[in-house]
Amino acid sequence: MHTIMLKAKLHMARVTHAVLDYEGSCAIDGDLLDMAGIRENEQIQIYNVENGERFTTYAIRGEEGSRLISINSAAAHLAAPSHRIIICSYAHYSEAELEQHRPALVYLQEGNYISHTSHAIPVQLA
Repeated sequence: MHTIMLKAKLHMARVTHAVLDYEGSCAIDGDLLDMAGIRENEQIQIYNVENGERFTTYAIRGEEGSRLISINSAAAHLAAPSHRIIICSYAHYSEAELEQHRPALVYLQEGNYISHTSHAIPVQLA
């Protein structure tokens, strides 16, 4: 049996571009992709904090160091520049792999600079 688990997250990224006439769906600064362990062409989920839109697309590599988060093609209708988004990828893990599984969590601050990283989401208090 396999379980689908969070593999990686870029938390509170700011959309820098929304381009209708561009091939590819979500361009992400290559440094941020590498930090999160998200591969080029990997399926990602995007959660728009500003308008509640949630959609599936794939990652394409953006220029390293650019802090680029560009929502492209049809997905550009779902997010606009300055929107805060959460970008997640998921993977299937076997029972044995689950014991060692730790997601790569990358928290971003204004300008899409890395604030900090973690491997565990804090427990939510009541």
